[in-house]
Amino acid sequence: MAKILVTYFSLTGNTKKVAEAIFEALEKQKEILPLEEVKKVDEYDLLFIGFPVHSHSVPYKVESFLRQLPLGKKVALFSTHGSLTGSELSRQAIEHAVSIIPQAKVVGTFSCRGRISQAALEIFRGLPEHEAWVDMAASAFRHPDENDLEEARAFARWVMSIYPYR
Repeated sequence: MAKILVTYFSLTGNTKKVAEAIFEALEKQKEILPLEEVKKVDEYDLLFIGFPVHSHSVPYKVESFLRQLPLGKKVALFSTHGSLTGSELSRQAIEHAVSIIPQAKVVGTFSCRGRISQAALEIFRGLPEHEAWVDMAASAFRHPDENDLEEARAFARWVMSIYPYR
């Protein structure tokens, strides 16, 4: 049976909740760790890597981790964001993450909305170029909700059905 790691970077707890939902849906031989506690990835056959979207991109800590993945490592990416799911803003960070790891094999991606801190909303509210995003992000205050978490579990099961690491 293959060994699977679910790892995440989370400041507000949104991405951690999604990571835990993915972890729940996986079968045996699994481990969950915050990104900063991951020492080696060689022993894992599949990595689920999660991050919050910061400024429409991948946080630096996550980008550094992704760039160091070994050749051919199988990866499933997931993110949380304040934008509407499916919008261009919600896809940009995942697309960027995929583009910076050509050495890895991305087997799937998932994203869902996540609550944005009030402090962040206040900072961006004062910037006219972010006015539309602030309105959109403010509506994410109840996310990730149970529906988002069930979709994350379904994503994990789907990845396992396509790449049966048994």
